[in-house]
Amino acid sequence: METKATLLLVIGFTLAGVGLLPQAQAVGPPPGGGYLGGNTAEGQNALLSLTTGTYNTAVGLFSLRTNTEGNFNTAIGAGTLLLNTADENTATGAGALLSNTVGTRNTANGAFALFSNTEGAFNEANGIVALYQNTTGSLNTANAYHALNQNTGGNYRLAACAPQEPRASKTPSPRQRARQKHNLVVTNCFAANA
Repeated sequence: METKATLLLVIGFTLAGVGLLPQAQAVGPPPGGGYLGGNTAEGQNALLSLTTGTYNTAVGLFSLRTNTEGNFNTAIGAGTLLLNTADENTATGAGALLSNTVGTRNTANGAFALFSNTEGAFNEANGIVALYQNTTGSLNTANAYHALNQNTGGNYRLAACAPQEPRASKTPSPRQRARQKHNLVVTNCFAANA
């Protein structure tokens, strides 16, 4: 009887001691940055506002910070897709697609590529500050440093290599008029309407 009482007393003290220990919690964030919905986040405030969005990858300070419901986005670099709430955007390089809010299916590779884009969709910018000032233009392709840098709302534009300095000319030549008519962007290497 005394053994039974001692055993009950030891069990009681053990349970009471365990009950007073701090609650065990899962590691947050999970190891490797894996979250529910197939999301991955590494970096301070990366994917901070996520609620129901799925299959997003955010690597870097403030990358995809305001994304709540957007799906299938990839942001690699500080501030990439910072203001994004849309789907299927890819940004690589500090500040790439930083201002994008509702523009979908954009690709920006290079620091500050498509930096000012807010609503433009289906754009591709490859190179530092390529399509930098674009806000609403869609279906543009810019390949090189500063390519289509000053395009803000033009659509269906294609540029490879850096833009040339404007030439002083009072009257545009027939070739220049044709380029203006068809939104052709003159560059050092290649330009055409898409």
